[in-house]
Amino acid sequence: MASKHWKELVAEKRIRQQATIPKEWILSNLPPKDTLNVIDFPETCGLLSTKEIEITNSETDVLLDKLAKGEWSAVEVTTAFSKRAVVAHQLVNCLTEIFIERALLRAAELDEHLKTTGKVVGPLHGLPISLKDQISIKGIESTMGYVSWIDQHAEKNSVLADVLEACGAVLYVKTNIPQTLMWPETFNHVFGRTSNPYNRALTSGGSSGGEGALVALRGSPLGVGSDIGGSVRIPAGFNGTYGLRPSCGRVPYAGCVNSLEGQDSVLSVLGPLSQSLAGIKGFMKGVLSQQPWLSDPLAVRKRWNEEDYNLVDHGEGKQLCFAIMWDDEVILPHPPVIRGLEETKQALLAAGHKVIDWKPYKHMEIYKNVGAIWAAGAAEDYRVTTAPTGEPVIASMSLAIDNPDLVSTDAPAFRPLSEGISAYDLWQVQKKKRELRQEHLDYWNASVALTGTGRPVDAIISPMAAYTAPPHGQNKSANYTMVWNALDYVALVIPTGSHVDPSIDTKKPPHQFYNDLDEANYALYDPETFKAAPIAIQVVGRTLEEEAVIAMAEIVDQALKARKTASKL
Repeated sequence: MASKHWKELVAEKRIRQQATIPKEWILSNLPPKDTLNVIDFPETCGLLSTKEIEITNSETDVLLDKLAKGEWSAVEVTTAFSKRAVVAHQLVNCLTEIFIERALLRAAELDEHLKTTGKVVGPLHGLPISLKDQISIKGIESTMGYVSWIDQHAEKNSVLADVLEACGAVLYVKTNIPQTLMWPETFNHVFGRTSNPYNRALTSGGSSGGEGALVALRGSPLGVGSDIGGSVRIPAGFNGTYGLRPSCGRVPYAGCVNSLEGQDSVLSVLGPLSQSLAGIKGFMKGVLSQQPWLSDPLAVRKRWNEEDYNLVDHGEGKQLCFAIMWDDEVILPHPPVIRGLEETKQALLAAGHKVIDWKPYKHMEIYKNVGAIWAAGAAEDYRVTTAPTGEPVIASMSLAIDNPDLVSTDAPAFRPLSEGISAYDLWQVQKKKRELRQEHLDYWNASVALTGTGRPVDAIISPMAAYTAPPHGQNKSANYTMVWNALDYVALVIPTGSHVDPSIDTKKPPHQFYNDLDEANYALYDPETFKAAPIAIQVVGRTLEEEAVIAMAEIVDQALKARKTASKL
């Protein structure tokens, strides 16, 4: 056991974290706690210059172009995003590790390289990139929200950190996560809770909740999260950003810390979050340009494929057939989510594409299968990790847990913590998952009879969750995202550009409930509670179709933006 009480270790860590924030960037004019929407505060706080606001409001392709031409220096860009990240942190508590001095030294080296050679270091030259806490950087802690891991500094970079630096990126902050990572919200005893910048009474999602909130506040042009059941896509959707869940092995994971290590059936993957699809595409192209399969034995040997991006297997994108899954026949989404899907349908039809309905296939069976795989060793994993300091394993994300003396044992249904099963029993569960994947592949292929294009459905469009960002402690399901993890499909979350509007998104009369979970979800909805929350959708493609999914997401995104523009005329 640790010689100090775990709360002492936390207090010391928080003091060290605070010391890494430049004192002149600590604001005295922060909005009061009851000011819920703080999304625009960074631009009016007075800390950022006019040029720094211009820099941080620029999309990644613009940033990379200006950095490559030397119009903006890497030091300028890194300083601007560092300042805005620190402002974001003071608003929503999104950062864990802050190493700006180190980042500025790196940026100065990149500027010198460009000045003396006339060439960029790589495709992400000078771009600041934020990383989820678990992505190891040499010399920096990766506590992952565990008190037991405080003061454990990484001895070397994760493969992804090496890859990003080889691309010319500048690493400058790491972001908040939930203890264990296995939560769709973000709270841990070490760093506390991350809130949603559109409405601080709502969750930022999880487990990459720090990334989602930071990117939403434009404290980062491009962030990297991880996703085992929706942990990139849920924060992206809840915070109004773009987020990609690639298939297993497309982005190198080696060298990161993690929970459920050794559970190799439903793997966590790393994926980008950004304010634009250009950021998502730029990340994937940059990472794959470095041949990560030479450094990570689990990385797939697959370069960026321009033919796939040009949709050669999807009619070259001329008339796509999208299938909308309105609900999973387990939980009916809230009215704003349905509105987002309807807006997407109308936008795609107006753009000349076909849209049909998608009937979900065995979703409840898939949810139970994934839950059983995770539960096989989760309780022991958490217990072993927390044992050295005696910190409690968090069993609730309700606001009460912010006081560590109030430890709830009311674990939600998506965290079944059995005491484990035999290896043979686990094999049977994993065998069933393989069978379900085969069945779903066949089911998708059979949709060729419904599309009229001579191809199966090109992509599924589904809810990202049954709700927009809910109040803290109320995100009790990851079903709409984790189904695609089980099937290892590529999934990309897109903000529709709409937000919850109580005057439009009124509560509907009760429907015929699927089950108790559906009834509880219906009861949860109050338009005023969810006010201003971003509305997102999910574009889903097949395994290892990252290029095609990005291209199809661009088509969906352009259609939505064209519809918004037309509605304003």
